[in-house]
Amino acid sequence: MKAMVLAAGLGTRLRPLTDHKPKALVEVGGRTLLEIALTRLKSFGVEEAIVNVHHFAGTILDFLKAHDNFGMRIKISAEDVLLDTGGGLKKAAWFFLEDTEKGEEPFLLHNVDVISTIDFGEMLKRHSENHALSTLAAQERETSRYLLFDEQEQLCGRRIVREKREELVREVEKPQALAFTGIHMISPRLLGMMEENGVFSIIDLYLRLAGEGEKIQSFRADKYYWRDLGKLDQVQQAEEDYRQRRFL
Repeated sequence: MKAMVLAAGLGTRLRPLTDHKPKALVEVGGRTLLEIALTRLKSFGVEEAIVNVHHFAGTILDFLKAHDNFGMRIKISAEDVLLDTGGGLKKAAWFFLEDTEKGEEPFLLHNVDVISTIDFGEMLKRHSENHALSTLAAQERETSRYLLFDEQEQLCGRRIVREKREELVREVEKPQALAFTGIHMISPRLLGMMEENGVFSIIDLYLRLAGEGEKIQSFRADKYYWRDLGKLDQVQQAEEDYRQRRFL
C-alpha cells in the first residue's frame, strides 16, 4: 500500500518552533511529526510513501536520509510554490500510477500535522465495501469548516461558520455536519478526474465530483483519538496527551 504525507506547509502558526525548521520536524514525545506519521502508516502496511516539501525542504531530506527512510521506499515531491492539497496530490500523481499491476489499490493521504489512532485498516475496509472514490475520516466536533453528508454518509456540501455560508452540491433535506480530520483513503481513479490545475483545494475537487454523482464517503472516527497540531497550544496539549499515553 502507498501513501502521501502532506508536509509542505509553512507552519507560521507554530512560530517560533518553525523559525528554523519545517512543521514536519516539530517534535511531540521526542519524535517528529513526520516520524510519527510515517511509522504509523508503516504499521498498517504502507511500504511506499511520497512526501511533499517546500519550507526548509533540505532539512526534511536530511532527516529522512539520517533515519534510512524508516525502512520504507520514500520519494519527495518538491513544490516551488505551495500547491494546496489538491495541487500537491496532482503533482505527485505519478507515484500512484507507476505500478500498473496494483491497479485500483487505494492509497492514504495524510496531513503531517495530524496525530490520531484512527484505524486505517477499518477505513480501508469501509472504503472497499462502499466502492467509494474517496473516503474521508470525519468526526462530530466543533470546527470553523464543516463537510456536509447525506443519510448514506456521502458528501453533499460544506458549511463555513465564519462566513455564515453553506454550499450544497446535491439537494438534501437534513445534511449532517462533520469535521474533517485531514486523513483520506483514495482510489487511484480519482487522479484521472483532476481537471483543476495549479494551486487548488482537494475539498473543491471533492465537492465538484460529489455534485457529478461520484461517491465521496465519510468514515466516522468519533471513537478514535485525533488532534491537529497547527498551533502552539495544540502541540503542548499533544505532549500532555502523549504523557497520558492517549496515543503512542
